[in-house]
Amino acid sequence: MALRGTNQEFGRPYNRRIVLESIRLHGPIARGDIAKRVGLTVQTVSTIVRELEEHGYVLSMREEPRGRGLPPATLRINPEGGYAVGIHVTPLGINAALINLSGDVIESAYREAPNATPDHAFDLIGAMVLELTGLRPGGRVLGIGMALPGPFGVESMSFVGPTTMTGWKDVALRERLEASTGLPAFFETDMAAAAMGERLYGLGIGYSEYYYLYFGVGLGGVMVHDGSALRGAWGNAGEIGHIPVVPGGEPCPCGNRGCLERYLSLEALQRRNISDADWVDEVGPIFRNAITIVENLFDPETIILGGLASTDLLERLAGSAARLANSISARSDRTAPRLTVARGGQHAVLRGAAALAVSGVLSPRFGQIFTAERERGRDILQGKGIAAWAELSLA
Repeated sequence: MALRGTNQEFGRPYNRRIVLESIRLHGPIARGDIAKRVGLTVQTVSTIVRELEEHGYVLSMREEPRGRGLPPATLRINPEGGYAVGIHVTPLGINAALINLSGDVIESAYREAPNATPDHAFDLIGAMVLELTGLRPGGRVLGIGMALPGPFGVESMSFVGPTTMTGWKDVALRERLEASTGLPAFFETDMAAAAMGERLYGLGIGYSEYYYLYFGVGLGGVMVHDGSALRGAWGNAGEIGHIPVVPGGEPCPCGNRGCLERYLSLEALQRRNISDADWVDEVGPIFRNAITIVENLFDPETIILGGLASTDLLERLAGSAARLANSISARSDRTAPRLTVARGGQHAVLRGAAALAVSGVLSPRFGQIFTAERERGRDILQGKGIAAWAELSLA
């Protein structure tokens, strides 16, 4: 997957993110090699690296010379240069993890809290964050990212039904999360966070165009295009679980009937109350049709099946798709399987949630900058918007 920078001055926050990402993915790596990978000048890369070194985010090393002259200094991420907390709120409970800049899970915690109210959930989150950050006293905690079921901002669907957080409508998520932890806060749907975690630390590293099918209490999915999750006009792209697939089928809390996640999700498995093997045999045809729909809609290099289900259950589902129907993905020149199973599990969501905080604090995305500026009615290229974000990014 290629990360490309811009040599325009207002692109520095974006460039900082991709330089840091290139060092994480390919380190130890020399400045010149970073410049070639991301399309920036060596001078621009050197300036960014100097800032990252000064703040302790990357480390420079030099190998012993084996001949004439000194070998170039190489860079790698300083794992202890900062930490972020990832939070995953589900209808069953709350997972949390302290994660370093290399994506390593330092420690994780879980609190059982079925259908927790916002007050109860944020009290638990505050206590869990104190417990986790206490493991690295004096360590720099950059921020906190929270993942929870979507969609967001849809009156008839948000926070309604057994697959979402009932009672959380109109909760000021970012403000409540900041107030309960004292950290810069970010949030995203669980499926988008999981897709991001997979891109940064899992199978997604090897692809630039893949679909992450999130199998959780409900069912969702995210198309990752050129390394970024496609989120749609209101950030809710990927609610594949609410595609009606069975005419006149089971009623869904969204108001429709026969929605995919009524048959294909952990909640659906629990309602059927049969063995995993019998259930997979039962829903196999629906699952295979869902794969074909995704392939024809998005033309991905591969579909990565992940989420909250056990690896064993995901493998069973993948096995049931050995006889996939024809689609545009049935190519003779394929180099990747049409369907593969992720290994990150719950940690993919937590890593992705933590990555929201790392990316948001160190180097905010232009999409976020543009949206913030547009909402305030200002042009992104004027005023103090860029300067303020750039200053924030290395605060």
